[in-house]
Amino acid sequence: MKQAFQLENVKCGGCANMLKSKLKERFGEIEVDLEVYPGTITLDIEDEEIGELGKALKKLGYPYSSERLGFVSETTAKAKSFVSCAVGKMDQ
Repeated sequence: MKQAFQLENVKCGGCANMLKSKLKERFGEIEVDLEVYPGTITLDIEDEEIGELGKALKKLGYPYSSERLGFVSETTAKAKSFVSCAVGKMDQ
């Protein structure tokens, strides 16, 4: 079923490229909307896969906006997203 998720730290085409390329094999095609804040991804996903998607997103530095993180986790996610974004820009 098609579902949309708001993510933290999604700001540019590099972020979008990273999300699409890293998650495609496991979750299929992903649409990234950079026109809204927070950034939103849309994909076909079953409810039982949402937890796994969340883990993959957090690993890349893009946790769900609804997820409450402590200071260290939030700072770590931002640092990871900067790296993911830079790699995504190089891969464009």
